Amino acid sequence: QVQLVESGGGLVQAGGSLRLSCVASGSIFSINYMGWYRQAPGKQRELVADITNRGTTAYADSVKGRFTISRNNAVSYLQMDSLKSEDTAVYFCNVHVPYGSRLSYWGSGTQVTVSS
Repeated sequence: QVQLVESGGGLVQAGGSLRLSCVASGSIFSINYMGWYRQAPGKQRELVADITNRGTTAYADSVKGRFTISRNNAVSYLQMDSLKSEDTAVYFCNVHVPYGSRLSYWGSGTQVTVSS
């Protein structure tokens, strides 16, 4: 089993910054992928940013130029700059592993609230 622990969420003013962290632990031998998703009330969960084991990154159009994803072994970070009220959501960490009965794991989410 893989466990994900997220931290870094909170309340910030528009234009401010936050850095989210996701620490993966448990039966980890390798990680193919780590990503960040978000879900606002009444909306579907959407991909924000992700990074592969080769370091390739991708971003949602709405956050390009403002957010940066990075990874250091079993820890991923989402640096969020120039935050907007539209970024308010619960942010979830996701990992993919190439083994076991379950290949994808989710964190419980961390709340990000941007005041305007």
